[in-house]
Amino acid sequence: MRILMLTDFYPPIVGGVEQHVRNLSIALTERGHRVTVATLAHEGLAPFEIDEHGVRIYRVKGTMQRIEVLFSNPGRRYAPPIPDPEVTLALRGIIAREKPHIVHAHNWLLDSFLPLKAWSGAKFVVSMHEYSLVCAKKSLMYFGTPCSGPGPTKCMRCASDHYGTAKALPTVLGNWAMSAVERALVDLFIPVSNAVAKGNGLVGSKLPYKVIPNFVPDSVGDSSSAATTTPTPSQLPDQPFPLFVGALGRHKGVDVLLEAWSLLSDPDMPPLVMIGAPWADTPKEFPAGVQVYTDWPHDAVMEAWRKSAFGLAPSVWPDPCPTVVMEAMAVGKPVIASRIGGLPDLVNDSETGFLVPPADPAALAAAMKRLLDDPSLREHMGQAGKLKVRQFFASTVVERIESEYRALLAEKRARKISRGRSAVATGGSEQ
Repeated sequence: MRILMLTDFYPPIVGGVEQHVRNLSIALTERGHRVTVATLAHEGLAPFEIDEHGVRIYRVKGTMQRIEVLFSNPGRRYAPPIPDPEVTLALRGIIAREKPHIVHAHNWLLDSFLPLKAWSGAKFVVSMHEYSLVCAKKSLMYFGTPCSGPGPTKCMRCASDHYGTAKALPTVLGNWAMSAVERALVDLFIPVSNAVAKGNGLVGSKLPYKVIPNFVPDSVGDSSSAATTTPTPSQLPDQPFPLFVGALGRHKGVDVLLEAWSLLSDPDMPPLVMIGAPWADTPKEFPAGVQVYTDWPHDAVMEAWRKSAFGLAPSVWPDPCPTVVMEAMAVGKPVIASRIGGLPDLVNDSETGFLVPPADPAALAAAMKRLLDDPSLREHMGQAGKLKVRQFFASTVVERIESEYRALLAEKRARKISRGRSAVATGGSEQ
C-alpha cells in the first residue's frame, strides 16, 4: 500500500503531532508499506530525503509561509485554512510521482490537498488531533475557558483576540468554508479521543469516523534508548523531580502549574523541571526552583522521564490525547492531569495518577505534594501505568489504522466492480 502523510511540521521540528506522524510513518513502513510524508519547508532542512527507516520526506514551499508578518513564531509557519496555490501545485507533483492509495492528513495542510482529492483517486483520511473542524483557533477555547460551541460573532471576537483583527476574518471565514468542503470529501475522520469526536461535532452526525487514540512505539520505555545527543540530561537534578513536557503555553496550564508550585514551600523539594517549545504566551521569567529547557530531542526527553518522579499534564484546554502522558506511563511514572478533554481516557484517577479540576492550583499542589511525600505510592501507580499504556502501543493502535485503510480500499474496489457490472448490464463500458 502506498500512503501519503500530510502534516504542517515533521521532525526535527518537535511537537506531539509531529512525533505522532513520524511514529506512524515508521510503523507503517516497517509493516511493508511505502510511506511518503509531505510537509512544509523550513530553513536548513532538505527539500527531499529518505530517512534511515525508509520514509520518503518532501518539504514543500508555500506562498503564505513567505509572508513573515503572518507568523509570531518564524520557526513554526503553519499552513493556512485555505488552499495555498504553491503547496497545492507541489502536492500535485508528489502525488503524480508517488501515486498514493491513501492520503492521510493531520492538520491544515489538508486544505491544500482538497482541490486534488478527486483527481488523485486516493482515499482520504484525516486524523483529528484538535478541534479545527469547528474552531479557527483549533483549541475550542473561548477567552481562556472551554467553548460551548461556535457562532459567527462569537468566533470573530475570539479569533480577533487570538490572531489580531487583520488575520481573524480570513482565518475564520477560510476555516468555515473549507470545513464544509472537508466534511464532503473526507472518507474517514479519525478523532484521537471521544472528546475530540464530540467537540468537532462528529458524534450524532452522519460523517464517517472512528475514534483511534495516539500511540507510542512498543519500545518507548526501553532504557537502551538513553540520550546520546545534546543538550544532555546531565543538566537534570540528581533526585527524582516533577516533570512537565509540552508546549510552554497557557493552554497547557503552565501558569496554573507555576502558581501551584508556589504553594509548595518545602526547601527540601526537588526542582520542578519543564521541557518544551516556547509559545507566544510563554512566561518571560520563571521563579526559583523551576528549571526550563526548550526544544530537547526526543531521546533526551525520554531520559528525563526516566529520571523524574512523576509527570504533569495540567492543561486548561480540552487536551485531545497527549502522547507525553503515554511516554511517562511507559517508563513507570504516575501522571497528575486535568480532568478535561482526552486526559481522563489516559489517566485512571487514584490508580495510574491523579485527575484534578483544570485551572485549580490548590488541587494540583495537593496532588503533587501527595506524590512527592510518598515514593511507594509513586511506584505503585507507575507500575499500574505501565500495564495500562500497553493499549496505546503501536502494535495495537497502528493495526487499527491499517485496518481502516484496508476497509476503505476494499470499499473502493467493491464500488468499481459494481459500476463495471452495471455498465455491462446496460450495454455500456466503464470509464
